[in-house]
Amino acid sequence: MNTKTSEERTYALGHSKQELERLSRQGRAFAPFTRQLLIEAGITPGMRVLDIGCGSGDVAFLAADIVGTSGEVVGVDRAAAAVEWAKARASAPGAYNVSFLVGDPTCMEFPHEFDAIVGRLVLMYYPDPVHALANLIRHLRPAGVTIFQEFDIANCRSHPCSPLFDRSVDLIKRTLSATGARTQLGLELYAVFADAGLPGPSMRMDSLIGGGRDIIAYELVTEVIQTLLPVMEKLGIATSDEIDVATLPRRMSEEVVSLKGVVLSPGLIGAWSRKPAQFTAPVVNA
Repeated sequence: MNTKTSEERTYALGHSKQELERLSRQGRAFAPFTRQLLIEAGITPGMRVLDIGCGSGDVAFLAADIVGTSGEVVGVDRAAAAVEWAKARASAPGAYNVSFLVGDPTCMEFPHEFDAIVGRLVLMYYPDPVHALANLIRHLRPAGVTIFQEFDIANCRSHPCSPLFDRSVDLIKRTLSATGARTQLGLELYAVFADAGLPGPSMRMDSLIGGGRDIIAYELVTEVIQTLLPVMEKLGIATSDEIDVATLPRRMSEEVVSLKGVVLSPGLIGAWSRKPAQFTAPVVNA
């Protein structure tokens, strides 16, 4: 899920079986927000949709459900392991209108244009999101819709401050930033769309929030840390002994509960815009 120059950057989360399972759990938590975004942005039955950086296929399956039997969704990811995982899920009954391909959609060619291009948490990993989006738009028919949903990780916090939760989130931010990810790309989407030649997008933001012992945020944060831990240790950001992943969710929960506090997930910022009938691609440096 990177552009031609992406070899210079490392996708720190990887594509292990554990990570693909984590992505699906995270996807289920964020699914209501993504579904609402797709519907509000104009995904309707019968559309042909391209899902960028499809990973384990969660967004593709959401879109496939919306476009229905008369529509089609094609998911693309550079990681063969992710595509194989998504294909295995697509073999289940009812998943007849979704397919998956290995490749970089910024360089690929498709036999037909798409009515919509969608992606969740993908542009944040491109070295140049504007260049990537400008290349992706060529797959879109005139008046087709571009929809991306990206994080504002600065939104992920506790109130009142739970030091353990906030420190855990900070470790994630520092590690992702150190490996080149844009942890607040959601806030940059308006400029990214405009610089790629699209009209200024409509936008919305969603976030999980809750208190108590059983909210999913503790597990979501811990699972990201567990995946990133080898990179954290390599970069000297934190050690496994410091973090103690096995007890981290319980300790975060106990601290937040003792404060009668709440925690917020990263903000999921969605942006969408339609390709003008007379579209001229901007000149963007590769």
